[in-house]
Amino acid sequence: MGKRLKLRFNAPVTLSFVSICFIATLLGIASNGEITKTLFMTYHSSFLNPMTYIRFVTHVFGHSGWSHFIGNASYLLLLGPMLEEKHGSKAILEVILITAVSTGLINYFFFWNIGLCGASGVVFAFIMLASFTDFREGEIPITFILVAAIFIGQQVYEGIAVQDNISNMAHIVGGIVGAIIGYGLNVKAKFGLYR
Repeated sequence: MGKRLKLRFNAPVTLSFVSICFIATLLGIASNGEITKTLFMTYHSSFLNPMTYIRFVTHVFGHSGWSHFIGNASYLLLLGPMLEEKHGSKAILEVILITAVSTGLINYFFFWNIGLCGASGVVFAFIMLASFTDFREGEIPITFILVAAIFIGQQVYEGIAVQDNISNMAHIVGGIVGAIIGYGLNVKAKFGLYR
């Protein structure tokens, strides 16, 4: 008799993150955007309001609709398990939190008239982090250069030339966070300092 197949919770941080994003998007749609604006979007609000600080993190869970969520969730589920297996759950949680806070603060101080929500910054952090999978000391992977040129170059171009509701800033900041952490994780892994 053959072995029975069973489900395995293989990437707990990635799966939990996508699940929270799904619930946040569902609540946002059900409330006609009110819950998203209250809990899952960062914008310029008073520092006396405790929600201002909470939204610096929670804005990565909210999405403007299903297509926004599905686009981000697809990349997260594609890249997250591989990255979580390579670097560990703690490191991936740190990437998500650092990206959330970085994009939230930059949006707050420099784009005070724009609301920001969605996991796009985290997606770009994951993309840049994944491009470091074949890193060796004293070398820069060509894949990293190509990914940086294509993805970040596209975001800079679209930020200047295309008028849409997409926050290219979050993509660029997420990519920078992913690149810095990717480099750091690979250096630490070489010396056995991480996991």
